[in-house]
Amino acid sequence: MSDHKHTFNAKHVAIIGLGLIGGSIARGIYRAGFRGRLVGAVAGEGDVQQALRLGLVDDCHADVAAAVADADVVVVAVPPGALSEVLREVAAHAPSDAVITDTGSSKASVIEIARSLLGDGIARFVPGHPIAGTENSGIDAGFATLFNERRVILTPTAETGAAALDCVVALWRELGASVIEMDAAHHDEVLAATSHLPHVLAYTLVDTLAAMSEHQEVFAYAAGGFSDFTRIASSDPILWRDIVIANRRPVLDMLDAFMARLGDVRAAVAAGDGGALDDVFGRAKAARDTFAGPRQESRG
Repeated sequence: MSDHKHTFNAKHVAIIGLGLIGGSIARGIYRAGFRGRLVGAVAGEGDVQQALRLGLVDDCHADVAAAVADADVVVVAVPPGALSEVLREVAAHAPSDAVITDTGSSKASVIEIARSLLGDGIARFVPGHPIAGTENSGIDAGFATLFNERRVILTPTAETGAAALDCVVALWRELGASVIEMDAAHHDEVLAATSHLPHVLAYTLVDTLAAMSEHQEVFAYAAGGFSDFTRIASSDPILWRDIVIANRRPVLDMLDAFMARLGDVRAAVAAGDGGALDDVFGRAKAARDTFAGPRQESRG
């Protein structure tokens, strides 16, 4: 990415979806000093009123078409399952020069959808993914500093225009994020390993324990390690169902790799092979301490 200064000059921003990510963008852009018009779109009239009560946006609609009608920049922050419908509305009703970006956790599938729906507008589309989050969801979940010192990965396509890319880079930098570019397929492989697989494991572990006849006792005696490991199982299950399906091939590859390693660990436990367990646990601790320990970690 070039080092020249990126300035966010948009006058009218529309955010489609005001949950954890979209709501944090809204809060953060105001905190950064944005003086233009900020408009939101949410799923129902109740959320419209809540967004206005919270002061998240200047105006809010339950209709995407109304929200994007005059936008310079459109941020699509909806679950993967809603993306096609939203992008169809954006393509039909946003100004022809509006820059469009998304916040989805898988990128190859998003790009495929965008190419099919945006036509020539694909040149103004900048696929993006903020590596930030919490286990919370909904219109009350966001906060202005969510993206401070977090990474945002952009996966521009061959068609993405330089001006559109500069605009989106500037937006994320206004929010305090560090922006990097990455190939979409590589992004999906990396996030399958570091985000999607851990969510699958956390959900499956909690579901397994909850199905046990003595589950109340199991949860009653769970210590801090269990809470730390399973925190993300409190994330929105519909969102994560959509993410896993959208990125299914890389997720399946990681599940296969993990299950093979887990089979090795099971065999070592069955054989009482402490040396093999020492090797696995020792390598894991060293890797965790080296690559994750020193840095402040992103939640989500």
